[in-house]
Amino acid sequence: MEHQLERSDHRSQDVPQVLVIKPPPLVTLFEDKFISSKYQLLKAWESTLPLDQFLTTYAGSVRAVLCSGASPITPDIIRLLPSLQLVVTASAGINHIDLNECRRLGIAVTNAAGVFSDDGADAAVGLLINVLRRISAADRYVRHGLWPAKGDYLLGSKLGGKRVGIVGLGGIGSAVAKRLEAFGCTVLYNSRTQKPFVPYPFYSNVYELAADSDVLIICCGLTADTRHMVNREVMLALGKQGIIVNIARGAIINEKEMVECLLQGEIGGAGLDVFENEPNVPKELFELDNVVLSPHRAVFTPEGFIAACELVVGNLEAFFSDKPLLSPVMDE
Repeated sequence: MEHQLERSDHRSQDVPQVLVIKPPPLVTLFEDKFISSKYQLLKAWESTLPLDQFLTTYAGSVRAVLCSGASPITPDIIRLLPSLQLVVTASAGINHIDLNECRRLGIAVTNAAGVFSDDGADAAVGLLINVLRRISAADRYVRHGLWPAKGDYLLGSKLGGKRVGIVGLGGIGSAVAKRLEAFGCTVLYNSRTQKPFVPYPFYSNVYELAADSDVLIICCGLTADTRHMVNREVMLALGKQGIIVNIARGAIINEKEMVECLLQGEIGGAGLDVFENEPNVPKELFELDNVVLSPHRAVFTPEGFIAACELVVGNLEAFFSDKPLLSPVMDE
């Protein structure tokens, strides 16, 4: 092992090293785009060394880390990498990176948010239509042979004319709004600050947004401030016909309170791609025909993965060439 590490160190003098603690899906799918003469991936997950020893071994040479939600970049990790200058995440979300510590130490951070905007927006609208028109429930009704036995299925609701409150008007939220306008919906939104030149009514309070909406679509990031932001009080304000769609992070909604509201008929339904304790999903949701479930795949398509891979490589190329990063994470 020591000889292998020595050979690796010699190679790193010529080839920039990029640390990967656990492989993001795009590395698994498109590793050939990384394994080139340009970069040496330091695959911590393949090492027999404990992680802290592996990081200490490369502490002096690692300037860039590629991560995803499966490999959080914590203060402890950062502390072991004194030469670290760049964290590249292959995801849209950045809640797995300690941004405060990165800012304090001048470590740049990039993400892939823009790449996934269209796919995430398509999925959000798809989940909403599915819940409103009862598409998945009607599919089960037909497949189980209930149509000839029990007759016509329940009617669904139309999308046009609905007041849709978007929580988080970033790239995905803006793409959702654009699609909903085409369906004839009224768009409202909440964010930490009001967006300039946005034509939709702004709500600084999620409770007030819910009270004026028929639908809430969650598109914001998970932070200490947004954790359990959508709670029972917000859901009661949304009302008995109200629909919640979440393609962001599960913990933005108080999941226990949401399940109770659904079971008690205090909200009308939900389209959920994310959950608090993935991959574990509350079993109470399985039997509810007004709930559509998806296994955290809203933003993922083959096309999106290719674009994300190209963006990750582009950010690394820019960094190692001392050029501006393509998708830096900026403070809002």
